[in-house]
Amino acid sequence: MKTVFWGRVGAPDSHERLEGVLFEFYRTSAWRTRRAPFGFKLLPSRMETEEEKVMAKKPTRTQIMQRKKRIDQLLKSAYSPDKDHLSDFPHFRHYNTTGLSLSLESGRGDKLSSNLKQYIQKLLKVNMEGPYGAEWPAEEKVKRKEMSSPEALYIFVHKVASTPDHAEASIIGFVQYRFTIEEEIPVLYVYELQLEPTYQGKGVGKFLMQLVELIACKNCMGAVVLTVQKRNSSAINFYLNKLRYNVSSISPSKVYQLIGVIGHEKSYEILCKTFDHEAKAVLEES
Repeated sequence: MKTVFWGRVGAPDSHERLEGVLFEFYRTSAWRTRRAPFGFKLLPSRMETEEEKVMAKKPTRTQIMQRKKRIDQLLKSAYSPDKDHLSDFPHFRHYNTTGLSLSLESGRGDKLSSNLKQYIQKLLKVNMEGPYGAEWPAEEKVKRKEMSSPEALYIFVHKVASTPDHAEASIIGFVQYRFTIEEEIPVLYVYELQLEPTYQGKGVGKFLMQLVELIACKNCMGAVVLTVQKRNSSAINFYLNKLRYNVSSISPSKVYQLIGVIGHEKSYEILCKTFDHEAKAVLEES
């Protein structure tokens, strides 16, 4: 299960400028005007003809194979062994505000040390045992397996030592994410956003999600997708109201509503933020 924790939220004024950076990246970057990976324009300059609409609805076998090849190439590039996704955004390597100085570094699931694995498991239990309730024992086993997968990519957050005598930076949280496919759309899926309780509500979560969105756009992903437990009301509020994510059309609540299923609910919602017309049509409006 891909789940995300978040508690108290509030970005300090000093980091409001990051919203401007994110908006400017979306507005001016090449992905808004390039051809989409699948051969369709993201921002069409003219009205589609009826013939084009039919072709869009019924792609040929060749188009389907080309589409699959392009998606595979995108994922292969995103998972390049020598790629550090943080290197494209050097200003996001540090987070500094009053009384708080943090540094970020990248990591991979198949290169985690034993101590780091133990830390991740401990923080997951602290933050997620409550929202999962009776489901936690089974979910904990799933998360332990996901944690060290070669496909698991990480951004680790370290507290920078305040004095030279304490030079070793201590970890205070992490993001785990993957590049994958949802409904034939290439997406960045956030598996975990975990921060120690004392560092929640200081704008760090918002800072990390802004970075994740930039990484998704840089790698030509159509959306950022994540799963959140319904019991975790603070997380729901954070994503829907603070970051303007939407409940995805592939979320159980939307699917059950569409097919008329009554009285059967899942304990989670799937949320998304889309970056192009096709992803929006598939993941938000279907």
